[in-house]
Amino acid sequence: MSNSPFTVTPETAVVQEDRTVAILSYITIIGFIVAIVMHNGKKTALGAFHLRQVLGLIVAGFAVWIGLMIIAFIPLIQLLNVVLIPVVGIGFLVFALIGLIAAASGQQKPVPVIGEHFQKWFAGTFV
Repeated sequence: MSNSPFTVTPETAVVQEDRTVAILSYITIIGFIVAIVMHNGKKTALGAFHLRQVLGLIVAGFAVWIGLMIIAFIPLIQLLNVVLIPVVGIGFLVFALIGLIAAASGQQKPVPVIGEHFQKWFAGTFV
């Protein structure tokens, strides 16, 4: 056997599978569900870490959406949503892209500002 950089060893295959779960978790809700199913088949620290990050982004996004919908019913500040909704949406997209980049590189790097909290809040999930 050669030591070519393109040779697939069992270790390389495991690392690639870990990354696949981590990457899939950031790609839409369907990708998140597929990643959960894959993770349940073979649990890894990298997969669990990124599944918790995405779960946190989903829960936080839903909570922020509810808050923005409540603001939409307050007459004097409802126009604020014209600015807030796109800014918040872009913010969550940036967080997801940062997480996706970390997942693709095989790092357990939390999303900025709130990622550490997600690891604490959802510590018992995906173990």
